[in-house]
Amino acid sequence: MTYVISMINLKGGVGKTTTTVALAEILAGELGKSVLVIDLDPQTNATTMLLGEKAWHAANEKGHTIATLFKDSLRPEEKPAEFDLVGTLHTQVSPVASVKKLDLLPSSLDLIDVQDRLAAVPGGRYYTDRPVDLLYKATRKLLPEYDYVLIDCPPNLGIITLNGLRMSNAYIIPTKPDILSTYGIPQILTRIAGFAEGLANDDIVPLGIVINMYRKTTAVHDNTLRSLRADAKAGKLPPLFDSVIPYGNAMESAAEFATASTLRQRWGYQGHFDHLKALAIEVDSRAQAQL
Repeated sequence: MTYVISMINLKGGVGKTTTTVALAEILAGELGKSVLVIDLDPQTNATTMLLGEKAWHAANEKGHTIATLFKDSLRPEEKPAEFDLVGTLHTQVSPVASVKKLDLLPSSLDLIDVQDRLAAVPGGRYYTDRPVDLLYKATRKLLPEYDYVLIDCPPNLGIITLNGLRMSNAYIIPTKPDILSTYGIPQILTRIAGFAEGLANDDIVPLGIVINMYRKTTAVHDNTLRSLRADAKAGKLPPLFDSVIPYGNAMESAAEFATASTLRQRWGYQGHFDHLKALAIEVDSRAQAQL
């Protein structure tokens, strides 16, 4: 059974996209899972990390990105849809030679404009169905081919993000252990719970919180981590993952699309890969417990 996870935080710069890509590559390359990444973030960072800028530009020029799906919903009824799922899907996208079972539906900078237009236009194909169903209806026949679908959501709770959440079994909140990065977590939990309740029969589970960019010598990181763990233990927050991802240059270097022989080479020799692999194992364990 396919397990769909949205990655979300209202604060940028918390390692959300890097965590998404790392989990996808390690689930596919180390745990033998078939994985699809859907990039809904208009910054397109997950796309360029997995596909490279040259291939992304070529796809974008052809309209072979997820933005075309949402653009179709704004077209007059008499005009045919242009979104081509087969043409948009990129297979075996990782720059790591050993990762074979990782596919991608790429994003586009056009999503910025599209989201604004979706929120403003009162008619058209977009309103013939529930607006949050667009992504699910377009991809549902593809989903059974994968063990995991990871959705990189933009840092907001707009209609694009809600499309990702609509088709998700669960969501993960990556965060830095500081006040600004964790401030919006209660709002995320409340809004998603309300959204799931509004769908009547859907239950979107908070799978956990990932601590990223942790510096053990930084007092605010240490204090925030202790506070988050205490709140999770008290049931005020979802459980934290045991694997804490430390700050390091390896994570920043991985953002560059560069050929690597192994996942350890891509994600760092100084323990970073081991932390990320442990996280992937935890995610897999929690997901399997939900199935």
